[in-house]
Amino acid sequence: MALTPETKKIIFEKVKKQLEACTPPMVYKKGSEDGYELMGNKPVPYGFKKEIVPGMYFASVVIRKDSVNFYFFPTYMNPDEFKSLAPTIYKCLKGKTCFHFKKEEQVDEKELSAMLKKGVQAWKKAGYLK
Repeated sequence: MALTPETKKIIFEKVKKQLEACTPPMVYKKGSEDGYELMGNKPVPYGFKKEIVPGMYFASVVIRKDSVNFYFFPTYMNPDEFKSLAPTIYKCLKGKTCFHFKKEEQVDEKELSAMLKKGVQAWKKAGYLK
């Protein structure tokens, strides 16, 4: 069964609502009607050349053609810790940091909230937040 635009919007809004709850301390970087992105609130060195970026990327949600994608960078640093917090959501993980949601029930808001709170703690510990 194809994913309807209405279902994609519902999934997007569920994830966006949880991301919005992280501001502050996270900073809203950019968004549109089909995307929303957060980053840390402290300039940090990034990449091979250690260039200063305004904030370390944290998470985003984007509506795609066949799914709603949730990118969550903290999971790259410690996947096992986050997997235990959100077993339902982790069934949708493709790769290391991208979750593909195709059904409303795949987005467990309690699990997502717990993941994001743990991610904010990880960003504080790593020095990406003031």
